Amino acid sequence: MSWRRGGGADGVARRWVLLLCVGSFCLGLLFTNRMWTLPEASEVAIPNERRGNESELIAGDCSIPQVQGKHDYSNMLRTSHTHQDAQTLDKTIANLETELSAARSLQDSFLNGSPVSEEYKASESTGRRKYLMVIGINTAFSSRKRRDSIRNTWMPQGEMRKKLEEEKGIIIRFVIGHSAISGGIVDRAIEAEDKKHGDFMRLDHVEGYLELSGKTRTYFATAVALWDANFYVKVDDDVHVNIATLGNILSKHILKPRVYIGCMKSGPVLSEKDVRYYEPEHWKFGEVGNKYFRHATGQLYAISKDLATYISINKHVLHKYINEDVSLGSWLIGLDVEHIDDRRLCCGTPPDCEWKAQAGNTCAASFDWKCSGICNSVQNIWGVHKKCSEGEKALLTASF
Repeated sequence: MSWRRGGGADGVARRWVLLLCVGSFCLGLLFTNRMWTLPEASEVAIPNERRGNESELIAGDCSIPQVQGKHDYSNMLRTSHTHQDAQTLDKTIANLETELSAARSLQDSFLNGSPVSEEYKASESTGRRKYLMVIGINTAFSSRKRRDSIRNTWMPQGEMRKKLEEEKGIIIRFVIGHSAISGGIVDRAIEAEDKKHGDFMRLDHVEGYLELSGKTRTYFATAVALWDANFYVKVDDDVHVNIATLGNILSKHILKPRVYIGCMKSGPVLSEKDVRYYEPEHWKFGEVGNKYFRHATGQLYAISKDLATYISINKHVLHKYINEDVSLGSWLIGLDVEHIDDRRLCCGTPPDCEWKAQAGNTCAASFDWKCSGICNSVQNIWGVHKKCSEGEKALLTASF
């Protein structure tokens, strides 16, 4: 009621309200001009450009899969090239390791005063050629008659042996070290025999029956340094071998990088000291009566180049067991190696190998299990050769 009566006060109040409204409007204009600045021309063009790009993409949707497809194809090519480069690098590393192994072996020969093979000198001057296999015949100073019996049966001689090396890529050598007294009478006898036949590979190794594991290790290291071959074979000097059949067996595995070929066995670990093949470290194989891990019998076995190179590079840290076939098996058991069990590498003497030859399944190696070789081989190897040999024509016509 009092508010209606106060007409003057009512007029003042209305003027203040009008002034406040005008002031608020002016402040609003000032605030709006500061916050909403006009965009630059370049900024205005950006949304238009994006819309233009979007319209181009929308118009060209049908071509997107083609562009994506080209990107995928290029990625596939890059992946393929990368894989090929990796393979090439692996081969290069393997070749370098082989050359390093050869250099180490040559250096060891110089340091130890051992003669350098003429074949090694020739290979260095003319470049290393590729061979199918190197066959190393393990022999001893006292085994002259055994060596002669092999020369008269399955091992080619003279020009025929050279032709075998040049045309078939097969190297065959008797493998022997030196005596405890280097340059003694037995060493001179081997040198004279080598001058006559030229079929020895001399090792930087002291001969001894209990040192066969060390000799095997040195053989592979020396052979891979002298010759670049696909396979390296070790055979005893009381075993009959058909070279062409052996070459055919190995050539079927030539594309595999790491292979270990032989007659695989797993014999008992013998802990009694007075028995043959006694194992002084039998405790490493567990309880009494346990068996060895699977490995090739020692009469004949073959390994690929990569494995021979591995042995050469690591020869100073590879453990030697008393039995050389067990030692080789232990060196390879922890590697990514394919074990190939081929019973043609351990046939018996006639009538076993004879029956198999007549049936068209010629044996690569023959011996008597009871003697761990051909019993009385000097007298009996000729009979085995006559009945179980593949014939000279088989080697001449063989194609590996």
